[in-house]
Amino acid sequence: MSLRINDTAPDFSIETTQGPINFHEWIGDGYAILFSHPKDFTPVCTTELGYMAGLAPEFAKRHTKIIGLSVDPIDKHALWAADIEETQGHKVTFPMIGDPELKVAKLYDMLPAEAGDTCEGRTAANNATVRTVFIVGPDKKIKLMLSYPMSTGRNFDEVLRVLDSIQLTASHKVATPVNWKDGEDVIILPAVSDEQARETYPEGWKTVKPYLRVVPQPNK
Repeated sequence: MSLRINDTAPDFSIETTQGPINFHEWIGDGYAILFSHPKDFTPVCTTELGYMAGLAPEFAKRHTKIIGLSVDPIDKHALWAADIEETQGHKVTFPMIGDPELKVAKLYDMLPAEAGDTCEGRTAANNATVRTVFIVGPDKKIKLMLSYPMSTGRNFDEVLRVLDSIQLTASHKVATPVNWKDGEDVIILPAVSDEQARETYPEGWKTVKPYLRVVPQPNK
């Protein structure tokens, strides 16, 4: 199944390092980050999981849960978590999905249907496409998909930045410009007329072009 932004994130029930979950129920009324890895004990992914563990308090402030996935059984995840804490200095406190039958990897279109139904005999190179980050909203819709090659560590500061933008633009009729960071100016949506904008921004805004109206970030 091919997935796109605004599609409903496929639901699943699966075992994790913190017990069985139903994905949609686990998300609850907040946001979730699902990020995947091709195999346990891979070097780049070890650094990523450690960094994500360090960022966990920042995601919690944003009412966002974190869950990892690796195409290996959960008993290996526990051993890997010890390596991650030792080498990266952060304890993994979020659940890790065990996907030895490749169910979630295929459900989320990270592996083809013909990939089989077992992780046995598969290498990280076989699973190289299991490197996608998904942000899922309270409505269970996919808000972001971000895929990286195995050789390039992912930028989870960017995932946090995008989450800030998604949450801001979900509650205000604005968009965020290139390289925007929390607290910086935003753009009034073209669908909002000047008359409507004056009700929200009585102090006005900067008009660069009729379709490009810049205003301080709401609630800052």
